[in-house]
Amino acid sequence: MSATAPAVSAASASASVSTHVLDTATGRPAEGVTVELSARSGSDGPWTAFGTSVTDADGRCRGLPPPPQGTTHVRLRFDVGPYAARGNAGREAFFPEVAVAFAVAPGEHHHVPLLLSPFGYSVYRGS
Repeated sequence: MSATAPAVSAASASASVSTHVLDTATGRPAEGVTVELSARSGSDGPWTAFGTSVTDADGRCRGLPPPPQGTTHVRLRFDVGPYAARGNAGREAFFPEVAVAFAVAPGEHHHVPLLLSPFGYSVYRGS
């Protein structure tokens, strides 16, 4: 008889989060956007920052930490001002940052991309 590791239930596993940023004005990934991940437990709890990452040449954030166990909401804050200024000959961005808060479920993966343009943005839950 061999010993096996106990199964981890979805109820006890923490959520995971990923994102990427696409510049819809250029049709290209947005490289060099800093993204901060914050989390909270409960709908009115305080936000706590847990880490940052920077989008790579493919527009993906590969270094975001997982939210801690017990997290019910995650906020991604995209610092798009510096990226926009590089593409707009140094002009100030209309939206210098984009903050997106969403509910998370234990054991599920949440992919939330940002589609960025000079005067608007869109987000959605991806796969």
